[in-house]
Amino acid sequence: MKILQIVPSISLIYGGPSQMVMGLSAALASQGVEVTILTTDSNGDFGQAPLDVPLDKPVPQDGYQVRYFRCYPFRRYKFSLDLLRWLWAHAKDYDVAHIHALFSPVSSAAATIARQKKLPYILRPLGTLDPADLQKKRQLKQIYAALWEKPNLAGAAGIHFTSKQEAKISERFGTNPPDIVIPLGVKSLKMPPKGEARQRWGITDNQPLLLFMSRIDPKKGLDLLIPALERLLASGVNFHFVLAGTNPQDPDYENQIREEIKASPLSSCTTITGFVTGESKLALLQDADLFVLPSYYENFGIAVAEAMVAGTAVVISDQVHIWSDVKGADAGWVCSCEVEALTDALREALADVGEQERRGSNARDYALNNYSWDAIANLMIQAYREVLSKPSSVGRN
Repeated sequence: MKILQIVPSISLIYGGPSQMVMGLSAALASQGVEVTILTTDSNGDFGQAPLDVPLDKPVPQDGYQVRYFRCYPFRRYKFSLDLLRWLWAHAKDYDVAHIHALFSPVSSAAATIARQKKLPYILRPLGTLDPADLQKKRQLKQIYAALWEKPNLAGAAGIHFTSKQEAKISERFGTNPPDIVIPLGVKSLKMPPKGEARQRWGITDNQPLLLFMSRIDPKKGLDLLIPALERLLASGVNFHFVLAGTNPQDPDYENQIREEIKASPLSSCTTITGFVTGESKLALLQDADLFVLPSYYENFGIAVAEAMVAGTAVVISDQVHIWSDVKGADAGWVCSCEVEALTDALREALADVGEQERRGSNARDYALNNYSWDAIANLMIQAYREVLSKPSSVGRN
């Protein structure tokens, strides 16, 4: 089986949704699937240098290959004419295309080419069909959907949702493609010794470490978290807050959050690390007593799953769409998107170290059993085979 994974970028700077494609590709390759990722050299939207990678050449990686293409003429939108030309010429060589991201010009155009070339394709919307997300640039998205995404959805062999909740609430613009509900995967993490993050950032052992590690974006609920933490601090609750993340697409909002914390009583017990990866990321997950993500909408929450596999209990909103998994596994605390509810959940979680440890252990067990890449790859291979068994996938050019 030959599968194309098409994604606007796999740069670390764009976070989990892009990185997931590499994890999936490696897991598929380990089970004998021939996988090629088509992507661009985009490495940020505000003047950052592009990725230093070979262009339009197969780059071997973890059993699969990546083909990078130069972003042009619209670098800001991760668009590549060369990628689309390559797809037009080589679509016939593949069995299925798995296209990641809607409302992204290169993904939208790729789906159109796949349809014209009769290459069956699956779309993964990355939360862009969530009604809350569709409110952003609403009029522009309505036009874009009418011209591009509605016919792309109508012609898809399936939509890859990462949770039942995402599938339940997502807009389909009057189309009816099959739902394919398969979660994202996480790999078992080799954690560093405890204490490395505390030592690096000067956080004392007598302060519970509360970690937010995600893209700094309005949808992540920082406007709930900051006042909730201020309330806890004012009532005498002891903690140290670590804000780890950045926003390559909206640095103004990131700066706004930084200035808000700087002017807040939280400044005395907050560390802002910026973007972290590798050993620094693992060290923070290892030392965190709680992981918090009170998002207004989150189609899966890969950062939450990573915290769980690290054995860290989580405090999340009920709009992070794996909340039912967390609640069912007793792997953390779930609350509504309200300051008072988040304050109460954090207060309860911070008050009991033993409960943090118990729920963290539950979180690790659940994540390893249900979000392992081997299990996800098996489900995805089955989905690809079902796509190929349908009459619509027969008689291609």
